Amino acid sequence: MKCIAIIPARSGSKGLPDKNILELNGNPLISYTIKAALESNRFSEVMVSTDSEKYAKIAIDYGANVPFLRSDEMSNDSASSWDTVREVLNEYKKLGKTFDYVALLQPTSPLRDAEDINTLFKIFEEKNANNAVTVTEVDHPVQWCFELDENCSMDKMAFSPYNHMRRQELKTHYIENGAVYLVDAHKIMDKSYNFYADKCVASIMPREKSIDIDSKIDFVIANEYMKMTNVK
Repeated sequence: MKCIAIIPARSGSKGLPDKNILELNGNPLISYTIKAALESNRFSEVMVSTDSEKYAKIAIDYGANVPFLRSDEMSNDSASSWDTVREVLNEYKKLGKTFDYVALLQPTSPLRDAEDINTLFKIFEEKNANNAVTVTEVDHPVQWCFELDENCSMDKMAFSPYNHMRRQELKTHYIENGAVYLVDAHKIMDKSYNFYADKCVASIMPREKSIDIDSKIDFVIANEYMKMTNVK
């Protein structure tokens, strides 16, 4: 199948300014996702969707394609990643290029590598699925979570049947880690398409590779982990 990897990297990050090109362990953050996509050998096109000429140059220097910049409409906070995907596919169609599948690779997942991408593809193929996403085990059992009322009362936890249960006795829960989404390129053009409901399978990634950089502390943790494990 013909598959495009889309790496969304707009320049307007407010929580961590310019996070997509911040230097992480010696390289701009976005470079790790570009490298993983290229080394997986799964894509006929690896492109970065950005609104910035500066970001585009960095992306090209690391081997990605940036045939066009994203529109102003797709460069604000209200635009979703899937809106960006649809714009990219439409623009490529104008260039005479179409794809069977699209992989959305968030640049904020720098520890996801080519092996993780290939593992997802293998599960996708083995299960004869239509879509696939990466997930990871939650840090703490959801059964230990509780709500607080206006009085900050611990009553709900005090009477919870899970209060004194060990982690090993509780069912494991998972959460999407944002590292890889593999979706039918034709179906995702429909804004109402629910890809989770259309034979979507999960590829489990370890927690240590599932760091999603959204804040300064996330960045620091990722940077130290990469140094400690010699990630290049």
